[in-house]
Amino acid sequence: MSENKPENRAEKGEIEEIGKIKLNLAHYPGEDYYCDGDVEDELLDIARNYSTVEYQRIIEERKSWPVLYHLSPLRENIVEWLPITGDMKVLEVGSGCGAITGALAAKAGEVTCIDLSGKRSRINAYRHMDADNVTIHVGNFQDVEPDLPCDYDYICLIGVFEYAQAYIRSDTPYEDFLRIIMKHVKPQGHIAIAIENQFGLKYWAGCQEDHLGTYFSGLESYPDGGVVRTFTADGLRGIAKRCGYEKAQMYYPYPDYKFMTTLYSDSRLPQVGELSSNLRNFDRERLQLFDEKKVFDSIIREKQFPLFSNSYMMILGPELEERYVKYSNDRKTEFCIKTVLRENSKGKIIEKHPLSKAAWAHIKQTAQAYEKLSERYKGSDLEINRCVLENDSYVMSGPPYLALEYIEGRTLEQLLDECLERDDVDGFQRLFDEYLKRISWGEETQIADYDLIFANILIPGEINDKWYVIDCEWSFEKTVDTKQIAFRAIYCYLLESEKRNKLSLDLIIDKLNIDQTDAEQYRKQEMKFQKYVTGKTMSMAEIRDAIDYPVYTVDAFLEGQKQKSDKDRVQIYEDTGRGFQEEQSFFLDDTLGEQIRVTEEGMTEIAVKISGGRSALRIDPCSAFCIIYLKEIRWNGVQIPWKGRQIQTNGFKVGENTYAFATQDPNITVSLAGMPGSESNLLEAFMEVTRLPEETVRHMQKRGLF
Repeated sequence: MSENKPENRAEKGEIEEIGKIKLNLAHYPGEDYYCDGDVEDELLDIARNYSTVEYQRIIEERKSWPVLYHLSPLRENIVEWLPITGDMKVLEVGSGCGAITGALAAKAGEVTCIDLSGKRSRINAYRHMDADNVTIHVGNFQDVEPDLPCDYDYICLIGVFEYAQAYIRSDTPYEDFLRIIMKHVKPQGHIAIAIENQFGLKYWAGCQEDHLGTYFSGLESYPDGGVVRTFTADGLRGIAKRCGYEKAQMYYPYPDYKFMTTLYSDSRLPQVGELSSNLRNFDRERLQLFDEKKVFDSIIREKQFPLFSNSYMMILGPELEERYVKYSNDRKTEFCIKTVLRENSKGKIIEKHPLSKAAWAHIKQTAQAYEKLSERYKGSDLEINRCVLENDSYVMSGPPYLALEYIEGRTLEQLLDECLERDDVDGFQRLFDEYLKRISWGEETQIADYDLIFANILIPGEINDKWYVIDCEWSFEKTVDTKQIAFRAIYCYLLESEKRNKLSLDLIIDKLNIDQTDAEQYRKQEMKFQKYVTGKTMSMAEIRDAIDYPVYTVDAFLEGQKQKSDKDRVQIYEDTGRGFQEEQSFFLDDTLGEQIRVTEEGMTEIAVKISGGRSALRIDPCSAFCIIYLKEIRWNGVQIPWKGRQIQTNGFKVGENTYAFATQDPNITVSLAGMPGSESNLLEAFMEVTRLPEETVRHMQKRGLF
């Protein structure tokens, strides 16, 4: 068992230092009142003995949900986008093992953490021990809170707010908790609350409630009680309003706040086709009652996405400029960037920021690619979205980033989808032909955008007007055959949605004038490109598969129920002179009392009418490994004798009239030779069927028992 008392604990009231991190133990009760068991010892060992750059490798090797949850760098995305600067103070309540502490420490001037667990706080300290601006208060929030200052620029409640009633004993625990927090934020400061949505689509689709591990409990308003509560967007706004915040800025982390890759807002909601990464059951098994992507598309069309977003991030305080953030950090470190849509009095602008020093070069190369691509397509009907490299020196004012012009319009992908939805194959081909013509301009030039997929082509007005390339991140200084770029675009397009399967890839191959050998070569090139971008890092989808919590679909569940039902059904075969055949068989209907019933003693009794002209019958009592005690079989009220091999089985005799069947197709053959018959006969059988687990049968076989 895991020991809850952390070793080498400093005396109450002392400051313990781990590296440059300070642990304030003034309010630590001396033992941890909650603990996740041995996994916390494992996490502490990792934090002590491994560098953070090794965490991804450890996550992939250990295939463990707790290790992924606590150590994944993607956890930081939920706060990394916040406009926190080096002159700001941040309070993190419920810091746990430090999943977001590192991101806050990298941005803020001072970070104060609070967590009740001593062991978790040490894990946090060891993994961030080089941060000299972090103090971790170990203890109950209510005990620590009176000692906190009232000048924080940001207070972060990430996965914490839902537990308020566990430690605020009142009729309005969520409002009271928020009012306590409000005392410690500056007048122009911000409170950031990340929480699951009570009505999140994943719960309707069959995911278990994150905190309770039960199906539909949030949707049913937590009928079994408990201390956890999540809310809808209106529910959160209502709490904020009752605490004096007339306006709350709502954000929608996708797929959820834990491993957010995209952050939407009311000013930039998701578009049809964008939400395709929905199987996120890292922590436990789930049902899949419907295709969430298709349902999300329907929800988006009906303008109901805020109600069904899986998670929320509510910002209280002055309005932030950020409207949309997309993280591309499931890649090699040198390619990790974020894309931000910002809006202020000057209008909207798109920015691309590096997420590490290693990625600075990638940003600068993208700016250079813009210049060269603009020159290539000069005079054509395809224009590269204008971008400017800011902070080129990045000595005094931070790392470089790209500022791109914001353009309204519809993507070529959307227009092509609309053609397919109305079965307009000719319209699809005309758009594709126009795409081919425009991207092929200057094909011989030593610069090519390999990522000219349909989603990266924006059409602000009419089809015959200018088209814009909105992303030239993956450009290379070499010539690339237009056919290869176009094939990749259509290949990626088809892979992203099943509804596009009505489009024939062969039609496109013919249009590009390539053969299957070329197509296969282009596919291999695409795989090579993906590895170039991601390196050896496993994607989150691959990690989910490795952790291996199953997904049960409705179709598979119903088929399983059918198979289970079939296992319990008795099947009768009739030999009319051609042997036993499937078409000359039938299942007994156990809803008809005259055919089959099971007595209180467990005896199965069969009584069924059989037409004349049968030479033999076969009874299949079930479709499972089993032991059968066959009491007797009667034909028209006369017991069929065992002598003369009139009754045979494919089992092994293990006792008087008792047989073990090491097969899932047990059967009992009854010869009717010499038995009196008529046009309508009565077959009766009395037997006791005991099903056996397969492993039991295999064990018995190994021991030679049958």
